[in-house]
Amino acid sequence: MKTFLAIVIVAVVFAGCSRNADNQHTTATTVVPPPPRQVLRAEFRQAPPLSFSREHLWNKNYDRNKPILIWDKRPDETYHEGEPVLIDFNVIGDQLKGDGGQYRVRYMVDDDDMQWVDRVGQVWLWGWLPGKHTIRVELVGPDGWPARNGDFNVETREITIVK
Repeated sequence: MKTFLAIVIVAVVFAGCSRNADNQHTTATTVVPPPPRQVLRAEFRQAPPLSFSREHLWNKNYDRNKPILIWDKRPDETYHEGEPVLIDFNVIGDQLKGDGGQYRVRYMVDDDDMQWVDRVGQVWLWGWLPGKHTIRVELVGPDGWPARNGDFNVETREITIVK
């Protein structure tokens, strides 16, 4: 009797799994599309060097013999969808590679691919998706590493894009 019962159970198991129909005896399959990918369009504009006042340097720790990156920001870090975001910066104490120096500026948005800037100017970014975003701007030395100088040269800011 036990042998007969074991044979019946094996036959039922093999019969239930012998068809070749996809997902017949599995849980439901749900296809979830990936979230929309943000594709930013960058435009570089030659602009006069960012004017800065000495208040940018007040209460900051840095070596006066090394270059520093000053990244100007607007007071309100909330932007509307379709509005460009401006990265306006200046390098003090040296020049960028495109101007005859040894340094470069790189920026990254939401830890995505890094983009390089070799001249002092303004970078306008369009195509933001609503939500919170992180922008990181770094002054990179001739060795390819961020040229840290106290409280300067590596800055990260968070912005919000609203509909």
